[in-house]
Amino acid sequence: MKKLIIFLLMILPLGVFAQEAKVAIVNSQEMITSMPEFKSMQTELEQMNNQFVEEMKTMEGEFQKKYSTYIAQQDSLTENIKLKRMQELEDLRTRVENFSQIAQQDMQKKQQELLAPIQDKVRIAIKAVGDEKGYAYIFDNNPGIVLYIGNAAIDATPDVKAKLGLK
Repeated sequence: MKKLIIFLLMILPLGVFAQEAKVAIVNSQEMITSMPEFKSMQTELEQMNNQFVEEMKTMEGEFQKKYSTYIAQQDSLTENIKLKRMQELEDLRTRVENFSQIAQQDMQKKQQELLAPIQDKVRIAIKAVGDEKGYAYIFDNNPGIVLYIGNAAIDATPDVKAKLGLK
């Protein structure tokens, strides 16, 4: 009897390892880009970008106008006025550069702010599908992350898309 119990205790772990963990892949990028929220995000970012572009054009126009005026009057100006105008032009150029940097930072910040809830929604749907289907792991098939996808890999993208209400 002791030998039977010891034998069963030795075989029991083998049975646990014999079961394969269910692993699936999803294409989260495909899901995100097909969501209506993503399209709204793109529209909002485009509008914001257009506002920045218009402001930048105004600032660059102002710079060009002052620069042209300076070049046209350069020979008739005294040295002090030349230096003052050159300083004004330099200050304006610095403002244009600063505005460009701040605009880029604002665009990135807004994109992150708008993208976070979309990513959370996809993450929640992936978790729900994983729980429903009993997957041990779900990997994103981002080409930079997954090095190999075998024939036996389960693509859970359609299930997650269905959970998100996407086609």
